[in-house]
Amino acid sequence: MEKMILIKYGELTTKKANRKTFIHILEKNIQKILPNDVKIIKDRVRMYILCPEEQLEEIANKLKKVFGLHSIVICYKVNTNIEQIKSTLLEMVKDKKDITFKVETKRADKNFEIPSMEMNHLMGGHLLKNTNMKVDVHNPQLILKIEIRKEGTFLYTNEIDGIGGYPVGIQGKGLLMLSGGIDSPVAGYLALKRGIDIDCLYFESPPHTSIEAKHKVIKLANIINQYSGNIKVHIVPFTKIQEEIYKHVPDSYIITIMRRMMYRIAEEYCKKIGAKVMINGESIGQVASQTLDSMMVINEVVSLPVIRPVACMDKLEIIELSKKINTYETSILPYEDCCTIFLPKHPVIHPVLERAKTYEKNFSFEKLIQEAISHIEVITNLKEEEYQEYL
Repeated sequence: MEKMILIKYGELTTKKANRKTFIHILEKNIQKILPNDVKIIKDRVRMYILCPEEQLEEIANKLKKVFGLHSIVICYKVNTNIEQIKSTLLEMVKDKKDITFKVETKRADKNFEIPSMEMNHLMGGHLLKNTNMKVDVHNPQLILKIEIRKEGTFLYTNEIDGIGGYPVGIQGKGLLMLSGGIDSPVAGYLALKRGIDIDCLYFESPPHTSIEAKHKVIKLANIINQYSGNIKVHIVPFTKIQEEIYKHVPDSYIITIMRRMMYRIAEEYCKKIGAKVMINGESIGQVASQTLDSMMVINEVVSLPVIRPVACMDKLEIIELSKKINTYETSILPYEDCCTIFLPKHPVIHPVLERAKTYEKNFSFEKLIQEAISHIEVITNLKEEEYQEYL
């Protein structure tokens, strides 16, 4: 009898020809969070983690933040032998008294001669004879699960829910336009869940934006990095561009033109780092720059796909998810980003494309964009000991 972690795959079980690739990337992602001496064994339907028993709980908790897992189970592995299964079940319930239970058997190895229902009755009867527990097949207090597989039999009681999705990296790289607000970190989390390996792009405008606003964004990136372990933050010096916009563009169009400049920079930088898509936290109709007309005019300057994971969520739904992933309390810290610093009283909600193009001719933005890209600061390691100065 040995104790280990059994992993049940998530959505990737729907894959056929490329399942092997999905499982390989999932294994790499898990290896990043495990001690070096921990062993992983995998096949098409299960993954097993072998480690010292005292590490099982800690590792299981870390696995809760790995995308691609349906559930995590701390289990006993025994030889497929009736007597060993019986003795192990008794060991598992030795501290249980006067509770109800049921046995559920999954016979994945069809060469095992006893059908699942018969196995349930056999093991349930053994437990009734040797414990004070009672059977309740409809609403039991304890479910004892038996998985009979070719590699052995696995016994367990509780399953820890995984967070599902695809393994991070299976879809390639994307660039998240990360502000200090509530929406964009949630968008980043949802992009990771679909298997996109993200980097973050943040626009700062010192002295108009504070150093605290920058620190806030880095802290947000670190929180969502717990679901990736691979995020870099790229910080764009946006002051000169923003000041030129403020000088030469009518108030109502400032946000529209500013977003068009950000999109240009983001697309150019995507090409530089090999990102296939741009990602942002826009939610339809939430602010002036997120009406369908605004999105159309702003999107016109880029050819790369723009993914908006929270586009059809309302604010309360986004807030609820931000609390679940622990970004909310950081997002509401009162440090303004460059979009809110220069926010006009009456931004246009139905911008006209030709008018936006005309206003952009009032200043030479191409060189400013290239200058901003050439001076981007890159934070390559968000592990705690590396980013303390930002918190």
